[in-house]
Amino acid sequence: MSVQNIMKKSILFLIVSLLFVICQPVDAQRKEKDLKANSAYEAGEYYLAIDLYKKAYNKVSEKTKKAEIVYKIAECYRITGDSRQAVLWYKKSLQLDYQNPALYLRYGQVSLKNKKYENSKEQYEKYVELVPDDPRGAWGIESVRIAEDWMDNPTGYIVENMRYFNSYQRDWNPAYSNEDFIEVLFTSTREDAKGSSTHGATGQSFADIFSSGMDRKGKWSVPVPVESLNSEFEDGSPNLSSDFSTLYITRCNQGKNQQLACQIYVSKRSGLEWGEPEALDINGDSVTAAHPAISADDLTLYFVSDMPGGIGENDIWLITRESSSGEWGEPQNMGEEINTPGNELFPFSHADGTLYFSSDSRVGMGGLDIFKANLDETDTWIVENMKAPINSNEDDFSIVFEAEMERGFFSSGRKGRGNDDIYSFVLPPLEFSVNGVVRDDRTDALLIGSKVTSVGSDGITIESTTNSEGSFRFMLKPSTDYVFIAGKEGYLKGKERESTKGLDKSKNIRVTIYLASIEQVIDLPNIFYDFAKWDLRPESMVSLDNLVETLNDNPNVTIELMSHTDSRGTPADNELLSQQRAQSVVDYLISKGIASDRLQAKGYGESQPKVVDDKIKAQYKFLKLDDILAESYINLLPVEQQEHAHQINRRTEFRVLSTDYIPAD
Repeated sequence: MSVQNIMKKSILFLIVSLLFVICQPVDAQRKEKDLKANSAYEAGEYYLAIDLYKKAYNKVSEKTKKAEIVYKIAECYRITGDSRQAVLWYKKSLQLDYQNPALYLRYGQVSLKNKKYENSKEQYEKYVELVPDDPRGAWGIESVRIAEDWMDNPTGYIVENMRYFNSYQRDWNPAYSNEDFIEVLFTSTREDAKGSSTHGATGQSFADIFSSGMDRKGKWSVPVPVESLNSEFEDGSPNLSSDFSTLYITRCNQGKNQQLACQIYVSKRSGLEWGEPEALDINGDSVTAAHPAISADDLTLYFVSDMPGGIGENDIWLITRESSSGEWGEPQNMGEEINTPGNELFPFSHADGTLYFSSDSRVGMGGLDIFKANLDETDTWIVENMKAPINSNEDDFSIVFEAEMERGFFSSGRKGRGNDDIYSFVLPPLEFSVNGVVRDDRTDALLIGSKVTSVGSDGITIESTTNSEGSFRFMLKPSTDYVFIAGKEGYLKGKERESTKGLDKSKNIRVTIYLASIEQVIDLPNIFYDFAKWDLRPESMVSLDNLVETLNDNPNVTIELMSHTDSRGTPADNELLSQQRAQSVVDYLISKGIASDRLQAKGYGESQPKVVDDKIKAQYKFLKLDDILAESYINLLPVEQQEHAHQINRRTEFRVLSTDYIPAD
């Protein structure tokens, strides 16, 4: 190498070295802050990472780097539950043109939690365009569509904040701890918690398990920590066996790099005290497991994990054993029927076999929603959102039931005393009733003293009589079909049908039963024939089937079927045509099982033009009450009104001939 080249290389090295010395303090400081922020983020120390990222942001000028830091800040706010701040930082990340499709998914999720429905829909739609194979985009769009409707039309549950339990810190994951359901264990970060360190993910103390009991007056005691269950780190998520002798909890011990490794621990009750919790070995201690839920038969343990082989970010898994003292088997993922690409958390196994859990990635109201899943006849899990008021636009999770009662507690981030709070819920017994009136079908007059019979599909029949206001009332049972039959002397019986099947809210049903007087001619609406023909058209069958039902409900009456034509055509032709039409109705009724000696057919041709009554006047405003629609009258009407008048005359009616018919045996 020449001396000249050696000199050039030496000068270049010197220049580079000088630049390195000059720039090193600022660059090293930026890298150090980046490193600390990323390390905290990767360790799950999201609360700590927020400040570190904000400091790092001020040290960088590159737009793409700023966008990434802003996105990470938004993620930290989302994960720690501060969706309002998350919305602001995702928006800023979007303005900085952050290039990651997940931005639109997360921005849509937190916008939904903040009831910013239009913006949420816009972000979900963008995510669908970019990642069409991820169902969370389509589910999010559907969530936007239904969220307000579910909120405006809540189910029958009554939800109340449990102020006895809650503090100004986080309180969640309640569990009944005795067979009388008057003692509750729950998780809290309140000041009495044993762990003095600050949790890097929440900014609060490490959580501990607390206990509260209810006295004879129904008042809950001041919660106290359960010393034997708590450590200096994170303890919580209690769940008990059906005999309340075995307790499963989650404990997260702090290891290297401040990262919390979570495992399930088991404690046995000895008298009134809980023994020292022992770790449950689930496929080795390298597997993170949390949120235990034991089945009623003590043979299946559900839990949450992000172990390899899962479907989403956190999945619900299970392990089984042959007996309550047997060894647990290998973990099994619950599959796509339960798990999604997102988070499934806080399972609870009900005594009736229903699995409850929370998810942030199914169709819901925002954040975590509580779902229930039942196995159908093909052993397929059918998942259903519990809707409002159990769910809200905030995080709702960790539900527990009082034995077979539709009553218990759950946790929610909705507005309460502090952060997450515990809420009670109860589904009052459904109450159904029917209030009805009986009226004359022509005059609309109330028919006082009518006899009304309630016939239920459960085989119970109850009778009542309309009062001075013509009304009646019956109490009804859930999931039952009813027929209400009304009768009064001088009238044909009438009926109405109602059902309480499928109703999930208490309801007072209102009905009106119309009765037709046997002194009046009764119209048969919608009886149609083709021009100059007497064959019944298919659409006539519905009205005639109603007549069949009326005759079956009134087995002692005989009737005359009366058919009429308009005035066009010769009187002789019209009389013959109307007779044939009346007979076609009689033939149909006989084919439906009505005795022929109860029926007479009579064709009146054009000889009995219709008289305008209230019903006709209400439909045809150009006609006057009590006018007779004779040919001479119709000819004076404008041409377009004449056809309506002719149509009114073309009708089929019936009248009662007798009420003392005795059916043949």
